[in-house]
Amino acid sequence: MKLYHDYKRQFRVFLFFLGILAVIPVVFSSAQTVQELNDKISQKNTDINRLEEEIKKYQAEINSLGKQKDSLNNSLKQLDLTKKKLVADISVTENKIDKTNLKIKELSFNINDKESVISNNIKAISLDIRNIDELEQNSTLAIMLSKDNFTAVWNDINSMTVISDKIREATIELKNIKVGLEDTRRETTDAKNELVALKSELADQKKIVDQNTAEKNKLLKQTKNSESSYQKLLKDRLAKKEAFEKELEEYESQLKFVLDPSLLPGKGILSWPLNDVYVTQLFGVTKDSKRLYASGSHSGVDFRASVGTPVKAVADGVVLGVGDTDKTCPYASFGKFIFIQHYNGLSTAYGHLSLIKVSTGNKVRRGDIIGYSGNTGHTVYASEAAKMETRPSQACEGRYYTMPVAPTNAYLDPMYYLPPYNKS
Repeated sequence: MKLYHDYKRQFRVFLFFLGILAVIPVVFSSAQTVQELNDKISQKNTDINRLEEEIKKYQAEINSLGKQKDSLNNSLKQLDLTKKKLVADISVTENKIDKTNLKIKELSFNINDKESVISNNIKAISLDIRNIDELEQNSTLAIMLSKDNFTAVWNDINSMTVISDKIREATIELKNIKVGLEDTRRETTDAKNELVALKSELADQKKIVDQNTAEKNKLLKQTKNSESSYQKLLKDRLAKKEAFEKELEEYESQLKFVLDPSLLPGKGILSWPLNDVYVTQLFGVTKDSKRLYASGSHSGVDFRASVGTPVKAVADGVVLGVGDTDKTCPYASFGKFIFIQHYNGLSTAYGHLSLIKVSTGNKVRRGDIIGYSGNTGHTVYASEAAKMETRPSQACEGRYYTMPVAPTNAYLDPMYYLPPYNKS
């Protein structure tokens, strides 16, 4: 009967682990059935898919307007379409929150079911153990001597063997159920974490909608709804942008720096800052850079991303600075930006954001959401040369700007360090 005793000891140890597992409470309870919950989850998926198709149409219209001549009417249309897209984004997030809540309720049903099965099996095994303990009160020899009927003796012995086998099988089953219960609890924890992230994203999206409304009102106030006033405003912005870029380029070209290639990481070390990648402007001298930039060369990479798209850290690092150059020189440089020093010899700047989610000194991990896009750009530097700096600007009415600066030879091609890019 040694095998039986081994299983009995295992069962008692197993009960101890189940006791630990039971400490985690089940939060949700509902009269809804699992099938009803699944039906509601399916409906939420349908609603999300419909809204995402709607968002694609809005974005296609925004992209089309972006290719047309810059005018007040087009700018106002873009702002209106962006607001509609952002409102649809909010609806998607709200549906995802509802769906996640339903999923958590469904998981709580699974937890309750598994706990019920475990409880019933424990009771059955406990009863079998009591039965076999009673049979074991006397040794096999004593049982044989006390029985007149030899067949009855062997029937008792056979009963002990049968019960032992049942305990063994039930214990194995309980172990499997325990593994399933742990997996379900882990999935529940993941769903709850996702719920927290979605609620945070929803709050961010609402802030961006408010910014969009304020931007439209500001534009109408500045132009008094006049096309000629808008064109004058556009011309002034372009002149200021060119003057500021020239001023910055002259300053950075005077900075002395000897690049040590051995301190730089290898190719493809960074991840993409966006989930869906579409590059609109490459690094260096390109066909468009000669027209768009005072220096004739582009110091980073620009991406096409709809307003409110999550922007992610491309590697682990520390935030060295955040800010908004528009407060000093509107539309001339980074706008809302984040500057991160990574642990691999590179530093990165993320510009033209609609919302910043991190603060100076924060540690970030690859893939963390650090902000949301406006017209997103991405710059890579050699870490030993790049730094945050505050300087006066002659181009911007003598105001002070604070932003990342680096010697011109410390600017690196982001595409070398990012994953392979397939434009199609």
